[in-house]
Amino acid sequence: MNGTGALVRLALRRDRVLLPAWVLGLSLMVVFSVSATKDLYPTKQSLVSAAETINATAALVAMYGKVYDPTSVGALSLIKLTAFGAALVAILFVFVAVRHTRSEEEAGRLELVSAGVVGRAAPLSAALVVGMGASLVLGALTTIGLGLVGLPWVGAVSFGLGWALSGVVFTAIGGVTAQITTSGRAAIGLGMAAVGVSYAMRAVGDLASGDPGWLSWLSPIGWSQQIRPFAGDRWWVVALPVVATAALVPLAFTLRSHRDLGSGLLPDRPGPARGGITGVSGLAWRLQRGMFFAWVVGAVLMGLVLGSIAHNVTGLLTSPGMRKYIVLLGGEQGLTDAFLAAEVGILGALVAAYAVTATARLRFEESEGHAELLLATATTRTRWAASHFVLALFGVAVIMLVAGAAIGFSHGLAVHDVGRQTYRLVGAAAAQVPAAWVMAGIVMVLFGWVPRWVAGAWGVLVAFIVLGEFGPLWQLPQWVLDLSPFEHSPTLPGGAVGASQLGLLLTAAALLAVAGFARWSTRDLEA
Repeated sequence: MNGTGALVRLALRRDRVLLPAWVLGLSLMVVFSVSATKDLYPTKQSLVSAAETINATAALVAMYGKVYDPTSVGALSLIKLTAFGAALVAILFVFVAVRHTRSEEEAGRLELVSAGVVGRAAPLSAALVVGMGASLVLGALTTIGLGLVGLPWVGAVSFGLGWALSGVVFTAIGGVTAQITTSGRAAIGLGMAAVGVSYAMRAVGDLASGDPGWLSWLSPIGWSQQIRPFAGDRWWVVALPVVATAALVPLAFTLRSHRDLGSGLLPDRPGPARGGITGVSGLAWRLQRGMFFAWVVGAVLMGLVLGSIAHNVTGLLTSPGMRKYIVLLGGEQGLTDAFLAAEVGILGALVAAYAVTATARLRFEESEGHAELLLATATTRTRWAASHFVLALFGVAVIMLVAGAAIGFSHGLAVHDVGRQTYRLVGAAAAQVPAAWVMAGIVMVLFGWVPRWVAGAWGVLVAFIVLGEFGPLWQLPQWVLDLSPFEHSPTLPGGAVGASQLGLLLTAAALLAVAGFARWSTRDLEA
């Protein structure tokens, strides 16, 4: 492990802006949520009514979990952040772990570093130290923030500890996935799959019989929830993520010791002896088709699950608290339509991540030197960039339409109206596409003007999602909410199609794309 300390300092130097910004942003998000929620439920009766309404709605339990103490301000105000927030933390630290291991190895920098006095296990050790250390700092800041806004310190400690241990576990998971594949993108993909599976297991476990079902006990995100901050503070659950981390870390080091530098435990498959790619568009499709099909499959599965439970939320509009909650989620006409509209909106925000990933491939190809080789041929700059950008736009549209069809089909089966429901939900999903295209345009602008900041598009996307999820709760001014493209997407089904809103989003996406392409056609290539 020689050189671990130097690599830790190097990683902290590289992440001196990104990591503190994320840690501080997540901590402040918790503080703002609690401050806003305390004012919404001034009496014990209002707290109990809101908690019982959430616990009685299967869809909300699947998304956020249960309120285990209806009389607790902390338990209710953090309902969205206990599981959903732990998932955000998990995503962050998977990225951190892979960024300082497999991505460095793939770029060739780790080979140069290893030529010095650096041990074989030092890079992985440094990544785990940085990720787990930042997780503990996040937990400490969150604890302090919750205590300062007036919540009990015992519950604040248990909530902060839950988030911290979620980051620790998924840092270790990121360290394991970095040993399996030969590319950073694939390692991150495996890590994201682990986050998704963990969240889905928690959702199914919370809906099952028991308190909770056994699947929640197999989920690292479920462990964060079952510590039950402000609702009993069960400290013994802390042992589960600690044991899991104690098993994952040695596994990561063992896997690292059984492979060569630059290789992975899953070897690359050789291509056909005779190539069939014609042009840069075919190459772009070949490079991105695996990710595209993975997103399509995920969208179908998620759509089928969401559609199958939508009809269970009917009959709850008699509760004023529930009506207010659903209005905040974006529904307008009927509880079922409100739930479907909220879920389609969430899917639209998630699929925007595909737009960011697919468009950001341009920066990866440039930094790796692949673009320089292609542009040395008769291929023009605009044609090459358009091959990936158009594919991103096409992929967003297809993924959303497939997801809408899956939601409509499964919901239609439940209510015995497959044709009409499929038509409605496909239309609702299509209305979310322009907002995701705006995100592709933002990436294109960054690629054209400040290519080194392309990764900042992820921060922009998270900021937009946070505005949509918590902006109404924080009572932010409308002009702030309007900064998010998702705020301008029609609320369907159940709402009206705003042609002017769709036109605004399409215009914004087009202008951003034009600005990005214009600058890209004149700037120098950057490594």
